[in-house]
Amino acid sequence: MVRTRRTLSLVFCTFVAAVAAKLAADMALTEGAYWPDVFRILFLTLNTAWIAWGVAVAFNGLLSVPRHAPTVDGSDLSDVKTAILVPVYNEDPVKTFSNVAAMAQSLSSVSANRMFDFVILSDTNDPLVARREEFWFARFRAECAGEIDVYYRRRPENIGKKAGNIADFIRTSGAVYDYLAILDADSLMDGATLVEMVRRMQAEPRLGLLQSLPAIVHARTLFGRAIQFSAAYFSPVHARGLAELQGGEGLFWGHNAIVRTRAFAQSCGLPRLSGNPPFGGHVLSHDFVEAALLARNGWLVRLDPDLAASYEEGPENILDYAKRDRRWCQGNLQHARLLAAPGFRPWSRFFFLQGIMAYLASPFWALFLLATILTHMMANAPNYFSPAGLPVFPSTENLQALALLTGVMGLLIGPKLVCVLVGALDGSNRAFGGTGRVAASVLVEIALSTLLAPVMLLYQTRSVAQVLFGIDGGWPATDRSADSIAAGAAWRASWWICVAGAMALSATWWLAPDILGWIALVTVPAILSPLIVRLTSMPSTGALAGRLGVLRTPGEIAPSPVVRIQEAVYSSWRTDAAGAPRTTSRAAIPES
Repeated sequence: MVRTRRTLSLVFCTFVAAVAAKLAADMALTEGAYWPDVFRILFLTLNTAWIAWGVAVAFNGLLSVPRHAPTVDGSDLSDVKTAILVPVYNEDPVKTFSNVAAMAQSLSSVSANRMFDFVILSDTNDPLVARREEFWFARFRAECAGEIDVYYRRRPENIGKKAGNIADFIRTSGAVYDYLAILDADSLMDGATLVEMVRRMQAEPRLGLLQSLPAIVHARTLFGRAIQFSAAYFSPVHARGLAELQGGEGLFWGHNAIVRTRAFAQSCGLPRLSGNPPFGGHVLSHDFVEAALLARNGWLVRLDPDLAASYEEGPENILDYAKRDRRWCQGNLQHARLLAAPGFRPWSRFFFLQGIMAYLASPFWALFLLATILTHMMANAPNYFSPAGLPVFPSTENLQALALLTGVMGLLIGPKLVCVLVGALDGSNRAFGGTGRVAASVLVEIALSTLLAPVMLLYQTRSVAQVLFGIDGGWPATDRSADSIAAGAAWRASWWICVAGAMALSATWWLAPDILGWIALVTVPAILSPLIVRLTSMPSTGALAGRLGVLRTPGEIAPSPVVRIQEAVYSSWRTDAAGAPRTTSRAAIPES
């Protein structure tokens, strides 16, 4: 069944891309073919295939039949020990340890606290942050003594980034534990969910990695709330589709997952690639590679989207998103060196290609627009716009142009609208406040995505160019508490996008005015990028959306118990943060 779904999905993508190529070629021949047409047809075909793949995944999710993974009863877990690993790197320790405290209380509430140990794996290189980590570790142990064992270790050298941190723990202490639940510093999981993940690992001895689907919580800004809503409403559909297509050769997202310690230790030793970064050095997007290595060794890698109460926090503004995205871009493009590595499953290689295409799509769109401007500049094409600015195509091109425009827009927003319809029919929209509020939220999300798309297109195009020109982006620490961007900072971060948009619009007006209306759809948001960055980063705009009832999620309307516990602990500890001493003691991790 998995192979059939994969084949049909790939056939669908190929068919859609072929239709787009045919329509684009017909339009080019009608105008008179020029050399830029070769490139715009090529880039349009590749990106249409990429968009169609997302549609195929979504419809696999919409058409999937809910599955219940096999489990075992609690008596079979009496001798099972799991370490919950929390890697941190210059993070806010109050937030990290409040998450750990909430998970510890949640595990105690289901009488599972003795099944788990928490291990804080610090790669922090800021001495002040390190002292604060030690203080809040001691504070946690004092307040939660006896509830659960927790250990803290800080590496003197940050070798291999997060993957190296976890590998170091496995070498020194991994034999103590049957399983490792791998989190991020902002991860939060319900105790019952953690126990259920252990049950599923016990029920399937071939299962090497089990990935949950994290929901985003605690968004405050308009940008953050849009991502939070999208993750809550659209991501489950996408995840179900991925689960159907990947079978036992799935993905690892690097956090909110559980691995079989023996399988991970035997399979997932990462090489240091020859040469210098960005294409050499340590593997950055290690999670995709680790999943592929597990599958290569015969272990199952599975995504179970039904695992509830798994959370993370998202970036609150487009600048933090772009900073994180720059690292992912470098890591994914680095996978080009692994495509021909021996032993990988074909589907794992296909996942590498997907990750690469996720970033090449932006420069492909930029080159498509450039080729379009050049073609119309050379072609002396007819005027497509009436004085009112509405498109009026010549009869010879009418069918092709309208079909192409309708098709691309349908691929982009069609699955989202279908999700609204399905949610109205099966009642799932009620958890989001009803179909009316969901429809309004989806329209707001589409509008924001449309405004933000040109900005992200240029950020990603710059990231790809930097990697191709050999510029290493490193592994910057994540500022998870950042939200509002001042007007000056927004201008400094996006002025070049504004200038690029103005130059492209001016060139189109001067050289190819017949397509000015279409190019303006991309260039006007780019010109307004400082304002967009500023407004979408403001908590006030996010609060306004909440008061209007849009972009609300079930986790916001009715928070789960573990989220409420974390919020209470975090609020209490923040009050005491100013009086934190500068030094304290640390405890050792048990050696295997």
